[in-house]
Amino acid sequence: MSEKLRGAIVGCGYFGGIQLEAWSRIPDAEIVAACDLDLARAKAAAPHAYTDAARMLDEVKPDFLDIATRPDSHLPLVRLAAERGVAVICQKPMAPDWQQAVEMVRTAEQAGVRLMIHENWRWQPWYRQARRLIEEGAVGRPLFYRLEMRQGDGLGPKPYPKQPYFVEMPRLIIYEAVVHPIDTARFLFGEIEGVFARARKANPIIAGEDGALLILSHAQGLHGSVEGNRYVDPIPPGPAMGWAQIDGEGVCLRISPSGDVYVGERLAWRNTVSEGYRGDCVRATQQHFIDCLREGKPFETGGREYLKTFAAVEAAYASLERGCLVDPREWSA
Repeated sequence: MSEKLRGAIVGCGYFGGIQLEAWSRIPDAEIVAACDLDLARAKAAAPHAYTDAARMLDEVKPDFLDIATRPDSHLPLVRLAAERGVAVICQKPMAPDWQQAVEMVRTAEQAGVRLMIHENWRWQPWYRQARRLIEEGAVGRPLFYRLEMRQGDGLGPKPYPKQPYFVEMPRLIIYEAVVHPIDTARFLFGEIEGVFARARKANPIIAGEDGALLILSHAQGLHGSVEGNRYVDPIPPGPAMGWAQIDGEGVCLRISPSGDVYVGERLAWRNTVSEGYRGDCVRATQQHFIDCLREGKPFETGGREYLKTFAAVEAAYASLERGCLVDPREWSA
């Protein structure tokens, strides 16, 4: 690989633009080519612009491919990259269904190509600080937790203005949004052994669910709740898009919507990050990808590892159907 890793991106829409901005601040990587169905958007994103991803990969021969498209295109794009030996960072949701998610992992592994899922929530700095404090024993043994996220853009006749295709998604809030705190719960508390879910649809014009409450079970009897909706903005507003509380032995750790972290009444970490998306978590995610490529280290959210998060999402939807607790380990690859 060259001194500065050369990347190509597919998908230059709303979140692709956020990723491109983050790439511009990573000194040891550069996006040299972009592909989008709208050629003008691709031209605005990178020096070399395409509407055909295979042609882009063949002509540019990048070190890595950033996939920032909708989930139904992820497996075909991973196949294109794997055939050419190109490392991949791919946006979540990982795939439309479990079978395609597993096939993405197998395709990459069989080709000897590295695959990481762009799951940025665990890279928000307040969650990194929360994990540090837990590991240092600041709350003793965690006994229960609450992770809540919300955004007030899902009601009315024109919901989700930044990503209007959400309206047509048959699985929405758990699959697209609550997956973030599900993965964060894995990051903070270890593997999930049970999921009980309830969901509703408040906006009648959308296809999927827009509010959900999950109870997650971990080892040693630890339980927690994960909740998300698109009805109201958090109060006060802030980059954390909600709040979190971890109850320990006699003290709790709280993350405010501003991203500040408290242990009891003590301010343990003040959020001063103002650049980038939600604590600059996109840049941190992408920097982790580059660092691991250079150093040969495992990704935190490598394809096979992230199947555990995807399995918890599948378990949540199974719980909605069955009305009972479901073990994500039913899904194996």
